[in-house]
Amino acid sequence: MLNLIFRERRSIDSTVAWILILTIVPAAGFVLYIVFGRRMNKYNMFKLKKEEDEKLKSRMLDSSDFLQYFEKFEPSIVEHKDMIYSLATLNSSPYTTNNKVSIYTDGNEFFDELKLQLKKAKKYIHIEFYIFKDDEIGNEILDILINKISEGVEVRLLYDTVGSRLLSEKGIHRFKKAGGKIGAFFPSFLKIINFNLNYRNHRKIVVIDGEVGFVGGFNVGDEYLGKDPKFGYWRDTHTKIIGSAVNDLTLRFMMDWRYTTHEDINFTKYLNDDINPYNGNTGIQIVSSGPDLSEIDEIKYGYLKMIQKSRKYIYIQSPYLILDSSLLDALKIACLSGVDVRIMIPSKPDHPFVYWASYSYAGELLKFGAKIYTYDKNAFLHSKTVVIDDSICSIGTANMDIRSFELNFEVNAFMYCPDIAIKQKEIFEADIKKCIQVTQEMYDNRPQIIKFKESISRLLSPVL
Repeated sequence: MLNLIFRERRSIDSTVAWILILTIVPAAGFVLYIVFGRRMNKYNMFKLKKEEDEKLKSRMLDSSDFLQYFEKFEPSIVEHKDMIYSLATLNSSPYTTNNKVSIYTDGNEFFDELKLQLKKAKKYIHIEFYIFKDDEIGNEILDILINKISEGVEVRLLYDTVGSRLLSEKGIHRFKKAGGKIGAFFPSFLKIINFNLNYRNHRKIVVIDGEVGFVGGFNVGDEYLGKDPKFGYWRDTHTKIIGSAVNDLTLRFMMDWRYTTHEDINFTKYLNDDINPYNGNTGIQIVSSGPDLSEIDEIKYGYLKMIQKSRKYIYIQSPYLILDSSLLDALKIACLSGVDVRIMIPSKPDHPFVYWASYSYAGELLKFGAKIYTYDKNAFLHSKTVVIDDSICSIGTANMDIRSFELNFEVNAFMYCPDIAIKQKEIFEADIKKCIQVTQEMYDNRPQIIKFKESISRLLSPVL
């Protein structure tokens, strides 16, 4: 077993963590490693996906066209052309300017708008979620989708089999019987055994007629409307996009769909070439990342670039805060450079080890001057946002943790617009009113049991 661990390409921290687990609890560690730690042959798993991505992305970026973008930059955007260029060349993420963005932080508001836009569909609906349940809200959405199918609208539903393990066969059958097309990402064996637990599609994308797109943190389930007493009010962040960036969400969905279902589909027919050039003035790059052959953590690099560029402030919201050395050092340097670093995490765990590891990293940043906040104890913070200097804002599916960067398939919208950045900053500042600020004194005086939980969780953090 140790020979296998050393042969696989993984970080030193991850290797040490697995050796520690196997040494302390050999039998249980062996089972955990087989289920959660085993690295699959990425070449075989993702060779087809890489070919698909390259084929589809070839239309997304022409170097001569991209160079012309610089001539179109507004003065407030010119200072960010280094970041725009790096994400474009790194991830084939074109920069589009004619976009309008709405931000939703409440589940009722988000689902009301989502249902409204779904009902307006005339040609097609592409819907992709990590978690999709056929509970009350899930069945409402399924009813809308089935009704649209009856009107002649093409509907494709893509879900992750681990995240959506509570999606019933009855719900799937009802959708398929109506004529809907459905895809299950890395299917489970007998719904309870999955040999690809480490590789999950964590994306949440909806595209309607190539005109309206949604991306963010909400999944489809009643708990996202605050109906689960365990979590209470669910605080999340999602965006609605109208404009050219919707085409990039369409491409992301189509790449995931073709990889999952192998449907021979002409993706170009779903691109909207008639987008109104006056939708808005928000510059956007849709950036995706995943455990493919590139070994590049695109969204993490985007976060790092934002931290490095910040001069006044950087505000981060994430349910998990498990940082590798590059992010941890970047945030420490920002603090030492006089940047106002504020990080907001939940006040309660949904995964205990992950939560206490997050608290440990937060405590370490406290020493360098970062301000740490824990959100309302009667709610759960699931938002994944980063905003800097009233200029750049990122909202998407990627948590500030190693799993999101290295193992999950994620997608974020990086937005270059003072209005959007200021709005997200104001949302963050409003959330602070519902938080408790963790002071150095509070952290130093935490109970011994908390210190013990942190120590164990910190050791295990590279494999959480």
